[in-house]
Amino acid sequence: MKLSIIILNYKTAGLVRQCLRGIFSNPPSEPYEVIVVDNASGDLCLERVAQDFPQTQRIKLEVNCGYAAGNNAGLKMAQGEYVLILNPDITVLEGKLDQLIRFMDKNSKVGLAGPRLVNPDGSLQYSAYRWPSWWLPLFRRTPLGSWGWGRRFLEHYQMYDWDHRTNQPVDWLLGACLIVRRSALNKVGLLDERYFLYVEDTDWCRRFWQAGFQVYYIAEVEFVHFHERLSAQASFGGLFSRVTWIHIASWLKYFKKWGIKVPHR
Repeated sequence: MKLSIIILNYKTAGLVRQCLRGIFSNPPSEPYEVIVVDNASGDLCLERVAQDFPQTQRIKLEVNCGYAAGNNAGLKMAQGEYVLILNPDITVLEGKLDQLIRFMDKNSKVGLAGPRLVNPDGSLQYSAYRWPSWWLPLFRRTPLGSWGWGRRFLEHYQMYDWDHRTNQPVDWLLGACLIVRRSALNKVGLLDERYFLYVEDTDWCRRFWQAGFQVYYIAEVEFVHFHERLSAQASFGGLFSRVTWIHIASWLKYFKKWGIKVPHR
């Protein structure tokens, strides 16, 4: 098996079916499998998938255990040389899966990589980042990030100074679309399930670098991402959101685990 594709569902049954249509309409040329994990959604996603896409493997979790644990359930089942974690709101276009595989085949030092993500209108989504510092939650969760030094801080963090058109190693990548080398995964380990939602991708990429593997942004491979960031709140009003506090809790766990010093890779 060359490629395993994992799609985690939580109340996005329609997006899952759309994502699967893209995969099976534009499959890789090498042997592959698709695993759909349902995080106790209660939306009949797996039943519909079984009817429309019986070739998929399906995992039904009894409780919503979060992004990391949900994807880990798929990672444990996956048999591929490479494993692709794919959000349901990603559209797979012709030839893109083969391009990802070819990149990994040619770059043996890369343990984890992600493609260039674009909006449906073709505009760039910033999905590659520099390591966070302890200032980050403050600037991302309050109006301070819209002013002066805070705005410049966030632009540097999100790599606005780079054109995103050249393949290059980066600190960490958004978890919406990540391809992982199985042999590297065996050394690095699964996603850290202490994170329920958010920051698990930052943590994972840091662990890949720590284990001696490269994390790469593949600018030459483009995926469409119908992305609406749940945590996108730029005012103090966002502090009353449950999603905001989940995000903050994840950052606190990250800094407790790694400390506040920004690493050099």
